[in-house]
Amino acid sequence: MAKPRALIFSVVLVCIIVSVTAYEGFVGGKREVKDVKRNKEVQDLGRFSVEEFNRQGINGYGDLVFSEVVEAQKQVVSGFKYYLKIEATTHRGDRKVFDSVVVIKPWLRSKELLNFAPSK
Repeated sequence: MAKPRALIFSVVLVCIIVSVTAYEGFVGGKREVKDVKRNKEVQDLGRFSVEEFNRQGINGYGDLVFSEVVEAQKQVVSGFKYYLKIEATTHRGDRKVFDSVVVIKPWLRSKELLNFAPSK
């Protein structure tokens, strides 16, 4: 009796693992976000990053104005970590590209800006 249950459990477990890796990629691995410029979630995260950076007020750029996210990668962690390349305009009107890292934990409804710096 225990063998059929163990077999069923194993099959279900494999199906879950295959489904998760097919949907999000392997846990811990980064993957490119496709069609970044039309991805509302990614563009909203870029806007959030610039707003948080401005709110912290510890930069030499003055208040930045968000233009768009030009590249993005997503990583499955305890939540989702986004690596963004953001184009923004400085108070002098110069367009610059910045690298941003944001972590989202949907079940906590939280977003946290981990890093925001000029792109190298």
